[in-house]
Amino acid sequence: MSKPREKTKDSISIAITGSGGAGVMTAGNLLLEVAAQAGWYGLMVRSSGPQIRGGEAAALLRFSHAPVECLDDRFDVLIGIDWQNIHRFADEIPLDASSVMLGDPDQGEPPEVFSARGASYVPLAFKQMAKALPGSWPNMIALGLAAGLAGLPADSVKAVLQKSLKKGGGEKMAANLAAAEAGYAAASSVPAMARLAGQAAHKAGKDARWLITGNQAAGFGAVRGGVRFCAAYPITPATEVLEWLAPALPKVGGTLVQAEDELASVNMIVGASYGGVPALTATAGPGLSLMTEAIGLAVAAEVPIVVVDVMRGGPSTGIPAKSEQSDVSIALYGLHGDAPRLVVAPNSIADCVSATQWAVHLAEALQSPAIVLSDQYFGQTRAVVDPPADIGLVGDRLKANAGAEGYKRYAITDSGISPMAVPGTPGTAYTADGLEHNERGLPSSQSGDHIRQLDKRAKKLAQFDYGERWAELEGEGELAVVTFGSCTGAAREALARAAAEGIKARLVSLRLLSPVQPERLAKALAGAKRVLVVEQNHTGQLYRYLRAEYDLPGEVRSFRHPGPLPMRPDEIHQQITEWSRS
Repeated sequence: MSKPREKTKDSISIAITGSGGAGVMTAGNLLLEVAAQAGWYGLMVRSSGPQIRGGEAAALLRFSHAPVECLDDRFDVLIGIDWQNIHRFADEIPLDASSVMLGDPDQGEPPEVFSARGASYVPLAFKQMAKALPGSWPNMIALGLAAGLAGLPADSVKAVLQKSLKKGGGEKMAANLAAAEAGYAAASSVPAMARLAGQAAHKAGKDARWLITGNQAAGFGAVRGGVRFCAAYPITPATEVLEWLAPALPKVGGTLVQAEDELASVNMIVGASYGGVPALTATAGPGLSLMTEAIGLAVAAEVPIVVVDVMRGGPSTGIPAKSEQSDVSIALYGLHGDAPRLVVAPNSIADCVSATQWAVHLAEALQSPAIVLSDQYFGQTRAVVDPPADIGLVGDRLKANAGAEGYKRYAITDSGISPMAVPGTPGTAYTADGLEHNERGLPSSQSGDHIRQLDKRAKKLAQFDYGERWAELEGEGELAVVTFGSCTGAAREALARAAAEGIKARLVSLRLLSPVQPERLAKALAGAKRVLVVEQNHTGQLYRYLRAEYDLPGEVRSFRHPGPLPMRPDEIHQQITEWSRS
């Protein structure tokens, strides 16, 4: 009798949950490091409640032997270190009849909202197991259990824990290694799970994979692009950009200053850039609202700055710890007066490096503010990724030389770009403020000066050659999915599923949202008869922008929903299949 074939699948999804202090995020981060050590790809999405400190938390993980960019449609495993308030994550942790729940019977039964979905339940006494190993923690039991269920090598679990716990002393390390081993062994008592298809592939040397968050990646891209000054005011979920830059900037001769609020931070970077130093700050929606007047000043004075907006749910204070693409409209239209600016959106965690680097380059080259639209999903998700190539672009502005006769800071030029003087350069003194001005920078209310300067500021952005980085283009077919940012991964996976069913469709993931690129988008959509615009917000902000600014072909539909739920591949796949067959 032949041995039954082991079931395989392309990815494994595991959720680890617990109350404040249960060590959920520690277990999740260590599990991701185990996967990386074993040569797997993976990601971990952090989720927490609305509290400032403590409270329920969930580590949402997905692993594969191929790159993964989004959460899957459902979870294979839910591990509850305890069940306190975990029902609040019910919508974020979809289960079905093939899912498995594991929890401590001493903590009660799983919440009805989970068990009603048909998932099987396996009790496991985390706390009792930990008590039997003095000095160990229940979350290390959960770590070993999750690794065993996913099929990760035991040696990788041991190696990661030894590295992580080496500062805690021999007894602490021994106790928690034993706890992880106990959890790993307990996995064998759980009904058999499908294993990952294919084999893990390690990469070494310069091609070694990175374990990084989008916020860390944005910080690295800023430094790589030439930023040497950052003004910081902490705000969820952007703070990690600033935390990463704080020790990194001094290593390259740069400086980070903590400001007293968002208004101070944006004005500090305007001042630093006016002084000749490429500068950046990072914020979220509420901070961006406060920064708009100073960004308008940077437009009028043609001072290059970069503002990384890590979007979260809104309006007002909204949902700080959850993701939503809710700042599209304010980034594109939110300044007073006619104030053209650059808006760039990364389309993957790894692309947060390149997109931020590109934004620095564009801001400096065009002497314009650039807003980088990231979001909480990118910013705080930690992932195993292939290292992005250095795009080779560094911020380099056109500077005025000393002794320039009759220096005109805002001279009308063919490119719309005029030389910018570093303060103190002999013969180049000029006024830079928010008042409209003539070519020399002297305040002017004359109609002719106003029109010429409006045209100048718009022209330099409109006619610049942005090259092929303006969007990611994939596939072909009469149906096109147009999206941006963190919806890209789910859309890409949905299109792959559709292709497996014989449905041809193309993907347009916009990286440059402003200025508009009508000729490029028309070429990308040539032959398309149906356009599906996918985004994560309530009102279809990208859809409305595209309909206002572009001549889109054929029938155009909007598919969107707000956060905190991520965009999942299956819901986009359903839209594609239903529309293609109608």
